[in-house]
Amino acid sequence: MADRRPATTVTALLDQQGRTFSAEAGITLADKPAPLYQLLVLATLLSTRIAARIAIDAARELFAAGYRTPAAMAAASWQDRVDALGRGHYRRYDERTATMLGDGAELCQRRWGGDLRRLHAEAGDEPTALRRLLTAYPGIGPTGADIYLREVQAVWPGLRPYLDKRVTSGAGRIGLPGSPERLATLVSDRDLPRFAAALVRVSLGARVAEPRG
Repeated sequence: MADRRPATTVTALLDQQGRTFSAEAGITLADKPAPLYQLLVLATLLSTRIAARIAIDAARELFAAGYRTPAAMAAASWQDRVDALGRGHYRRYDERTATMLGDGAELCQRRWGGDLRRLHAEAGDEPTALRRLLTAYPGIGPTGADIYLREVQAVWPGLRPYLDKRVTSGAGRIGLPGSPERLATLVSDRDLPRFAAALVRVSLGARVAEPRG
């Protein structure tokens, strides 16, 4: 029975909370310049002390306004970025974030030619090197880098498994193993990004109802 309980918990977790944050923001993640940049925008927004739902809504508004590439984000006026963030109710940090998004877009173009695959190629699949390059972006600290890497492992398979402290914290709340190595054995490589996102939601207070019967 004890052997079956983790499997039951994981199934319930994926069924109830297993959607990546990038999918919620409307990003069709692929190893291509535009979606990799959109994920960076989302990680920037999720890094502030604001509800994840608001950060996701703000990302959707930015993308709906056409700011899906670093060139488009840099070309937008500061006020246009502020307005898009405001439509997503991202108001407490809107002015500072609008500045960071503009500066980050310019950095992405200048350093990587607008293509974050080049960042990946420089760092390889080494998490420490990837975090170092990501945290050079305005608004991306250690938390933002973890957000990015948890999600991007969906399309950078050599990075798997990327399960950070936020993930293991969520695992502990629902009785799953506390080590990344053991957690990684509970799901397929394909499900790791969804699994990580679900455990992050649990760490933030989401509940998982055990199936009856």
